[in-house]
Amino acid sequence: MQLPSDHPLRVELNDEAHARPPEALAAPLRLTFLALYSDPTQREQEWEHVCALARRYGHTPPVRASHYSADLGPFRVKWERHTEFTRYKFIVAGDGDPFDPPALRAVPADWLAALPGRIMVGTHAALLPAAAGAPDHEALSARYFGGDALVGARIASGAGIAFTDFHIRDGFNRLLVFDRGMTSRQAGRSMQRLLEIDTYRLMALLALPVAHSLTPWLNGAERELAQITGSLVESNEASEPGLLDRLTRLEAEIESRESAHHYRFTAAAAYYELVQRRIEDLREERIQGLQTFREFTERRLAPAMNTCRAVSARLESLSQRVARATQLLSTRVDLTRERQNQQVLESMNRRAEAQLRLQQTVEGLSAAAITYYVVGLVGYAAKGLASAGVPLQVELVMALSIPVVALVTILGVRHVRKVVTRAVR
Repeated sequence: MQLPSDHPLRVELNDEAHARPPEALAAPLRLTFLALYSDPTQREQEWEHVCALARRYGHTPPVRASHYSADLGPFRVKWERHTEFTRYKFIVAGDGDPFDPPALRAVPADWLAALPGRIMVGTHAALLPAAAGAPDHEALSARYFGGDALVGARIASGAGIAFTDFHIRDGFNRLLVFDRGMTSRQAGRSMQRLLEIDTYRLMALLALPVAHSLTPWLNGAERELAQITGSLVESNEASEPGLLDRLTRLEAEIESRESAHHYRFTAAAAYYELVQRRIEDLREERIQGLQTFREFTERRLAPAMNTCRAVSARLESLSQRVARATQLLSTRVDLTRERQNQQVLESMNRRAEAQLRLQQTVEGLSAAAITYYVVGLVGYAAKGLASAGVPLQVELVMALSIPVVALVTILGVRHVRKVVTRAVR
């Protein structure tokens, strides 16, 4: 059957739905999760590092990928690359103490020490079969979480129970999940969602220090804008250029900060939405006396995200207000310049009129002088002819020639002026 060729991106877009699938997990097991914040320039180094681990245990990784998983023997590894961070999962089977030793102990120490990036999230997790009856969360807290208040809920519509305290001890959080009848795929999805909640929560909070650092500057910038707009009411032609300079400098500073931090604020909003979706996917049910994951996250994360949104909105609003003030002041400066240009044009018109009158005066004097000299020449000619015997009255000839010579001279001067004017134009 002959069909049209595939779109160049068909396979890539279709495979995106299957990218980074969750691991199938079966209790009992221990798991260590690492999320490392990495620079884009380290992406090639990250992949080569994973390939080196696979080759160390006799495995051949694919040529290029954004995720990789394999059973290396002593442990299973899953590696995933994301936009701003890279995730590693190390899984070992077995019961006993869920956190001692952690799964990370099975991974070569020299390979771990050379991991590129900086740790954003580190979690020791365990998936255990649930005993009969409800777990004693007070006893679990005392035994595994240092007596701290736990956050927990029944997940997957009651097929599992999860506990954590969101505290970092010895560099890692702890997560304890009890299996009450989950399938291996369901257990893998539930574990991944729990780990992603903490990852995306911290990634979203990266915007909070930015918001705190911008707040004092925003306060100062808003005061500066208020002073400028107050001065604008009583400004004059002399002070307007200085106010415009202050406004343009302020606008440049705002644009610089907005460009520098826009991505961080938009990324925080996206991460926060992912946190909310992962919590919804848990399908959690309350355990009496414990905060659910939604309650804990919303009580602490929502105010932080509100702060970030408020700072981002203030920055955008300040940018718009400065732009409006700049436009207003620029309009006033343009009007001032137009008035000045009008005054210059009027002055030029007055000078042109004066030059015209002067030119007309000069033309009149020139015509009189030329007439005087030409009539004198006519007189000399008449005297010569009279001496030669021609009956002429010299004075009468000179008198009669004056209007003729004057008219011809005036017409000639005007013609010369018109010719010169056309040549100049």
